[in-house]
Amino acid sequence: MEETSFRLERLLFPSIADVAVLSVNVNHEAIRIEARGTATEAGCPSCGSQSSRLHSSYLRFPADVASAGRRMVLCLWVRRFFCRNAGCGRRTFVE
Repeated sequence: MEETSFRLERLLFPSIADVAVLSVNVNHEAIRIEARGTATEAGCPSCGSQSSRLHSSYLRFPADVASAGRRMVLCLWVRRFFCRNAGCGRRTFVE
């Protein structure tokens, strides 16, 4: 299963290094892929400060696309981090 997950990650997310495919569900109507980021920290888009202090996480559903005649649903768990820079106007940001 590890090898299959690794191949799926490289196929689905070729330009994103820190992502893990959690599950893949296939039925007659749709393909549902659940994934999450695996990096231990992320950089604030405003000031560039790195943070590992987690605020929360939630699911995002980027635009659905068709694959082999079926609807494809990408369920992406994203994490929101606190910005460590007290001078930054952005208190939290999403990875």
